[in-house]
Amino acid sequence: MMLQQHLLFVLYSFCGIVIKEAATKNKVKGSQAQFPITQNVTVVEGSTANMTCRVDYNDNTSLQWSNPAQQTLFFGDKKALRDNRIELVRASWKELTISINDVTLSDEGQYTCSLFTMPVKTSKAFLTVLGVPAKPEITGLSRPAQEGEDVTLTCTTSGSKPAADIRWFRNDKEVQGQKEINATGRSFTVRSTIHLKVDRTDDGAAYTCVVEHIALGSLPHQVTEVLEVHYPPQVQIVRSVIVPQEGQYFKLECVSKGNPLPEPVFWTKDGGELPDVERMIVEGRDLIITTLNKTDNGTYRCEASNHLGTNRDEFTLYVYDPNALTQPGPDHALIGGVVAVVVFITLCFIIVLGRYLARHKGTYLTNEAKGAEDAPDADTAIINAEGNHAHAEEKKEYYQGAARNVVHLKSENLGFANNYALRQEYVRCIM
Repeated sequence: MMLQQHLLFVLYSFCGIVIKEAATKNKVKGSQAQFPITQNVTVVEGSTANMTCRVDYNDNTSLQWSNPAQQTLFFGDKKALRDNRIELVRASWKELTISINDVTLSDEGQYTCSLFTMPVKTSKAFLTVLGVPAKPEITGLSRPAQEGEDVTLTCTTSGSKPAADIRWFRNDKEVQGQKEINATGRSFTVRSTIHLKVDRTDDGAAYTCVVEHIALGSLPHQVTEVLEVHYPPQVQIVRSVIVPQEGQYFKLECVSKGNPLPEPVFWTKDGGELPDVERMIVEGRDLIITTLNKTDNGTYRCEASNHLGTNRDEFTLYVYDPNALTQPGPDHALIGGVVAVVVFITLCFIIVLGRYLARHKGTYLTNEAKGAEDAPDADTAIINAEGNHAHAEEKKEYYQGAARNVVHLKSENLGFANNYALRQEYVRCIM
């Protein structure tokens, strides 16, 4: 009996410990799960913001949303603030979601979700409202600008939050501007300015102001203004034929540029009016001569004017005879080539001849010196110079015989020093 009572006591004690631990765990779990969870929200001005509060475990405890001014918006599914923009989306023991329509910048701030336990548990969610920048406006182009004038263009946009970014483009090329930011209540006004000294190249140039902002995404606002610049005329005469000939159709075009466009243009010849209005016809900016002749030679002038000035250009016309142009002329290139070849050949001949004469003259003088060393007279010297001393007597006999057969030669032509060609003939005879 005592043993049974002891066993029952032990069993009851063990069960009590287990039940107590389980209750403690459930209490801790419930305490941890009963905590509201929220998230920050970012929306664009004018759109709808959804504010959600959740709990993982709730023992029939109510949830509540309050605005930054600590005014209760919803308590459970009960609306507390009279604002038609605020609506209930979903209400349960685990979630309370409300929506704020047509959000304004004044709705931005910290919202509170409360779970009414003991003690009350809260969670904060910050609502960020992006201010959308207004469409930009460009000022500073109230009238056409004149060439050389200083022009200031200003692009302005307001209502952005955070401050918008402004970029300038001239046609397709970006240009830098000076940026200025001013706070206006909860939003910002942004200005960007560019300074120009305009010339005729700016006439018709498109200046574009582009406003970029996170609220606009990939579709920025932009506005474009086309700059108009007035400048004096610029004139150039363009001819239709490079070599005008008698009988041809001929046209002179007066290309005039200016703003305002100079209209009309005036043609003159040699400082006076056009002499033959039947053949010389003015059509707009063109001067047409239907049939050219020599009397059309002279200086033609085109003059254009606008309220900023006058400009002119001149062209001197010379009419060629077509028969003179068709006559073949000398081929100067061919003549020059022939002369060059002849000069080259002549120089080569002179060089070769000079080298030849120099070589033979040296040989002759050497041989002459050798033959004259032992020769008693000039004839013997020539024989010795052309041959060796062993056959000197034999050559002398031949030479004497040959000399007797030359009946037309005179004695004065037989001298050693007087006639070089004759001496050579003597040598050939005796060889």
